[in-house]
Amino acid sequence: MDVLLLVTVVTGLVVLLIILALFSRKKADTPEADVRGRGAQAHRQQPRRAAGVRNARQRMRGNAAAEARRGNESDHSNDANDENEDGDMDLADSKLGAKKRAKLEAKAEKKLQREAAEREREERRKRDQLLQEERDKQSEKERMEEAKLEEAEKKAREEKERREYEEYMKMKEAFSVEEEGYEDGENTEEENLLTKFIDYIKVNKVVVLEDLAAHFRMKTVSVIERIQNLQADGNLTGVVDDRGKFIYISTGELEAVAKFIRQRGRVSITELAENSNILINLNPSQTNSVST
Repeated sequence: MDVLLLVTVVTGLVVLLIILALFSRKKADTPEADVRGRGAQAHRQQPRRAAGVRNARQRMRGNAAAEARRGNESDHSNDANDENEDGDMDLADSKLGAKKRAKLEAKAEKKLQREAAEREREERRKRDQLLQEERDKQSEKERMEEAKLEEAEKKAREEKERREYEEYMKMKEAFSVEEEGYEDGENTEEENLLTKFIDYIKVNKVVVLEDLAAHFRMKTVSVIERIQNLQADGNLTGVVDDRGKFIYISTGELEAVAKFIRQRGRVSITELAENSNILINLNPSQTNSVST
């Protein structure tokens, strides 16, 4: 605003100087007489020129004031525009700030959620770890208790076996002397029992194995084993059929069967079975008796 006023004042001064120069040139061109004749008139017009100068100065000051007012108005207008622009910018900044603030708040909220989730996962991991440690401790405790129980049972079992073995050895030592005195008598009794067993079979010719076992107070399996041993030793001859019977065949009867086969040449099983009643006597002996 000061620059505009200065320019206005300078412009007014330039215009005034131009007017004065024009008047000076016109005065120089007028004849000297006119100058003298008009001297008085010029002298009268000096107050008028002074008034004109004053009026020009007043106009210049008025123009300067007007320019100043226009400058002020322009400044006010610019200030208003600036204020409007500032208001618009503030509004835009406000909108932009609200969006950015909302974005930052959302980002902060997500960060808080992530941190909360991370804390929850960490707490859950710690809880799981503690639970696993407790389970491991409980398992180790149970394992140690089972090991102690097994060790105690093992010691008890070994102690029981040791006592039983000691008792067995004591009983064995106690009976060893008695067994030495009765050994010969038991051998003789065993031989007599075996002889009775063989004679019973020979006399009855056909015996049911279960009945034979009951007669001699033996198990059927033991009877079968004894018959097999006697056959292997050659003390007893015969066959066991599929009905659980033992058929005794004497040596003489075996020789008769062999002679029959040699005489006939080829003999079928059917033919041998038909003649077996003739060759082998299956009836019990009536002349001998066997007792137990």
